[in-house]
Amino acid sequence: MKNMTLEHITEVCGGVYYGSEADKKKEIAGAVIDSRQVESGYLFIAVKGEKVDGHQFIPQVFEKGALAVLSEQELSDPAGPYIKVESTLGAMKKLAAYYRRSLDIKVVGITGSVGKTSTKEMIASVLSQKYNVLKTEGNFNNEIGLPLTIFKIREQHEVAVLEMGISEFGEMHRLAEMAYPDICVITNIGLCHLENLLTRDGILKAKTESFEHLTPEGTAVLNGDDDKLCEKKMVNGKPAVFYGIGKEAKLAKTEQGEKYLAEKEVYATDVEPVGLDGTKAVIHIGAESFAVTIPIAGEHNVYNALAAVCVAGKLGLSVDEMKRGIESVKTIGGRSNLIHKGGMTIIDDCYNANPVSMKASIDVLAAAPGRKIAVLGDMGELGENEQELHAMVGEHFEGKGIDALFAAGALSENLAQAVRKCSKETEVHYFKTKDELMEELLPYVKSGDTVLVKASHFMGFTEVVGQLTK
Repeated sequence: MKNMTLEHITEVCGGVYYGSEADKKKEIAGAVIDSRQVESGYLFIAVKGEKVDGHQFIPQVFEKGALAVLSEQELSDPAGPYIKVESTLGAMKKLAAYYRRSLDIKVVGITGSVGKTSTKEMIASVLSQKYNVLKTEGNFNNEIGLPLTIFKIREQHEVAVLEMGISEFGEMHRLAEMAYPDICVITNIGLCHLENLLTRDGILKAKTESFEHLTPEGTAVLNGDDDKLCEKKMVNGKPAVFYGIGKEAKLAKTEQGEKYLAEKEVYATDVEPVGLDGTKAVIHIGAESFAVTIPIAGEHNVYNALAAVCVAGKLGLSVDEMKRGIESVKTIGGRSNLIHKGGMTIIDDCYNANPVSMKASIDVLAAAPGRKIAVLGDMGELGENEQELHAMVGEHFEGKGIDALFAAGALSENLAQAVRKCSKETEVHYFKTKDELMEELLPYVKSGDTVLVKASHFMGFTEVVGQLTK
């Protein structure tokens, strides 16, 4: 890893080095916190977790060929050099920020209330048509996952696409300081993490902390159809780049009255759903335009494609490369992932949920063929209005043609009651627990059904998907 000698690491972390002078000049080959991932020449960062203390694995990592260890403890007779620091987690963040700044690479940072991961996948798919791209894997988007992702950047990588997820004020400062993005994408300001951020204005404030850590020539790419983001027309003295559906600026109603949203540099027209196979659209960027079929259903994926085109435009891709990247994007497990099993189509969208993404998924289900069944669970971190927000999702069923709802969880009772009131066409089944739901659901579904499975991660609805796909 470039410039990552033990000497530099000690300086950056403010630690004390214990080992030979010869080893001090050596560069590490990688950095991990999981002892099982240690390879020859790696730095092992010993983190004390709730259940496991990484310090207990230090003898084993040296046996596996680790070059050195970052430790909060003094080690007696270690098998190799180590650097003692006050906090290994704090040192890891400092080290990630230092390493990122030492690299000649473009970084795209992605945040937002909804769609971070799917937008990240779209942007990475498009940029990979021209560049060697490293992207965030899985849910490595927090203060532990982000530095570990940064440590995976190697000299062959030309662009890093980094997802940044937060739940409280100040967290984005720390993430963006490590990522130091050249382009910052914000997908939207929705209703999530309200327990800590309280309001959409609070969410806007927390997400836009990222602007303070853009590179000097950095650019903000924002959803111009979002009534909060459209206010951020200038970011660090430079015009923001806006995207949206339709060329004309939309008229939004706010507490202060009506206002026009931002003018869009990149926009989509002729948006046409093609069932679960995706959405057709014409995308306009500057004087050019191209027709594209986005292979993932839902209007929200049009927005993801538009964000990718904005980023690609800034990084010099042609419209042919943009089109090819959009049309080759793949879904990942738990996020609008289509599974065909036993004559059924399961929409696996159970990684996480909030009111905005719930309603978007219901819209996708509404466009599906056959009998339409929504399997929904509680949404977390919605604050004091959590009951009303669940009911609001239930009201979204009106006129959607959903044949049945299977809902589980204490909060989802509000959702089920709202569906009973507003949608006479939907057969409602409510259960207190996921296990009770599965007991009734499994004999109910049949060949030809389309089944949406969605809930916040803590509900464990991956088990529902597992049972349906056995």
